[in-house]
Amino acid sequence: MLRGFLLFPFLAELHRLDRGPFVPTPGPGPDQRAFDDDFREGVLVDQDDDGLSERVRRELPPVRVPCQVEADTHEALARAAGGHAPRSALKLVVHFADLEREGLVDPQTGEARLRVGDRLGAIYDKAGALVQAVRTPPGLYVTEARPVGWGLDPLRPTRNLLLLTLGDRSPAVPRLA
Repeated sequence: MLRGFLLFPFLAELHRLDRGPFVPTPGPGPDQRAFDDDFREGVLVDQDDDGLSERVRRELPPVRVPCQVEADTHEALARAAGGHAPRSALKLVVHFADLEREGLVDPQTGEARLRVGDRLGAIYDKAGALVQAVRTPPGLYVTEARPVGWGLDPLRPTRNLLLLTLGDRSPAVPRLA
């Protein structure tokens, strides 16, 4: 089966958002939960009694997947690391064969398990050497995950690529000075 391949692959370290059932977090006050189903984001909780709420975010263990970094948006990532870009964006192309090998495709639905809200931690070269760490905050989060490559093999067409669009996110609730 012909599925193609990535050009100039790197390894993306992705921290997937734990979308599991709510688990109360220890601490005083009402039942504190890490993910708000209504707003589809982590909740804000004052964890250190300083009067400011911090975002509670549960993540699954990080995974490294081969990816192709889109050249036209890599400059935004480099500027963001230096603090020079108020809005950052990055696009990664991931091959479904790699996702299948890593168990990151749901066998029931065929959907990739990389989803909106997952966070990029770093980019490594193929040998595992760090190329670019991503500071959090502001962080880079998946804002779109969609299949883009379809049907290279005329006898048995299948999808082959997943496009991940990542961007920084500002807190949903602004801090009061």
